[in-house]
Amino acid sequence: MTEGRARVKLAPMGLERTFPSPAATPIEVHEPPRRAVPLVLASPHSGSAYTADFLEASRLDLPTLRRSEDSFVDEIFAEAPRLGAPLLRALFPRAYIDPNREPFELDPAMFEDALPAYANTSSSRVAAGLGTIARVVSSGQEIYAAKLRFADAAQRINAHYRPYHRALRGLLDATRRSFGCYLLIDCHSMPSVGGPPDPDAGRKRPDFVLGDCFGASCADAVIGLVETTLRERGYSVTRNRPFAGGFTTRHYGRPGQAPPDPEMIPLTVLEVRRLRLWPPGEIEHWSGWMRTHQARSRWFHRRTRLERDQEITMNALVM
Repeated sequence: MTEGRARVKLAPMGLERTFPSPAATPIEVHEPPRRAVPLVLASPHSGSAYTADFLEASRLDLPTLRRSEDSFVDEIFAEAPRLGAPLLRALFPRAYIDPNREPFELDPAMFEDALPAYANTSSSRVAAGLGTIARVVSSGQEIYAAKLRFADAAQRINAHYRPYHRALRGLLDATRRSFGCYLLIDCHSMPSVGGPPDPDAGRKRPDFVLGDCFGASCADAVIGLVETTLRERGYSVTRNRPFAGGFTTRHYGRPGQAPPDPEMIPLTVLEVRRLRLWPPGEIEHWSGWMRTHQARSRWFHRRTRLERDQEITMNALVM
């Protein structure tokens, strides 16, 4: 194996992904040959480069840890650069550190020493065990065999979280300089059925969920174009239920600020439904999600209306 790279074998398909280790390269930015649309895509939860130290500190095996991933979402949207939009992807796993949280959403019960006063220890995400440093995986199982030190969290934040958000801010600023506006789409996947702690427990989910903080982070004309395009292709779509958006949506979308604010970033979160539940210990590659893969291509080609008719976008941003 090449030094400094992490390889993860996927069951049952026998596929492998190889990424630079998180310590060396926490993110990848895929730039288009030419920016053709005022669009930026980000995949914060598809990373699968697990360090040996993290695996050793965890009480869980690798397949269990990987169930917190939005596996292969970065591949589903990999066509974006060819169509003129940059794609940012985290290479580190969500179970290691979650870039879709505040930088210091931390559970004091996870640490052997005291947390600084600026840490957010009382958010709903922390209470659920899903803070910046998660206590549990998506199935609810505890990750760590022993308590961490705050220095461990600070190191992950500085080495992984901050580079991710610096890159995201850089992409947004560059897009705004080129087009005068920008739309950020945060790309995720969701289980096909709501889990026990979810408000839709036991119910089948739609093909796509578009989250815009209930209208606060994205102009209706913009998110409406995405919704209409997907519905025209026969897909079921909901807005904000069961997912309205996490830290990225709230922070970069500037909820509560009026659209005339020149710093406003219209933003939506896109949740793609996984087409089946993974059996224990298995992770299904996205090539098995043929229907969703086809929708990805059609949607990207259709959304070039943002380039052909930028008046829709500009009016939505400055009204």
